[in-house]
Amino acid sequence: RTEINKKIYRVGKNMKDSEGKNASTESDLTEKAITPLGGFSHFGEVTQDFVMLKGTVMGPRKRVITMRKSLLPQVSRTAVEKISLKFIDTSSKFGHGRFQTSEEKAKFFGGAVAKKAKTESKEEEA
Repeated sequence: RTEINKKIYRVGKNMKDSEGKNASTESDLTEKAITPLGGFSHFGEVTQDFVMLKGTVMGPRKRVITMRKSLLPQVSRTAVEKISLKFIDTSSKFGHGRFQTSEEKAKFFGGAVAKKAKTESKEEEA
């Protein structure tokens, strides 16, 4: 099971080091975590350091993978281009997710969801 030339988009810090705000970009300044609302399907929440790759990685979601630097120098145009992410989608991956943060969802729906968001923010402050 060997794959070569995977493009690395981002290497991110864990939730504690980045205070839960590890999905912001230069263009999208919204403070949000890399984990989508409701978590990744069949995985859960990302709490440790992570690597965002282009494409897919074979195997189960929680399989440990080993990465190493390429033996040959990468000289193609796509390999040496500078990557600047403009937006990271953190909407729910279950159903028709359209909200990027739980605060955005609470603001739209109001009611019980808004109360839940308020209590969560109070708990974070304490």
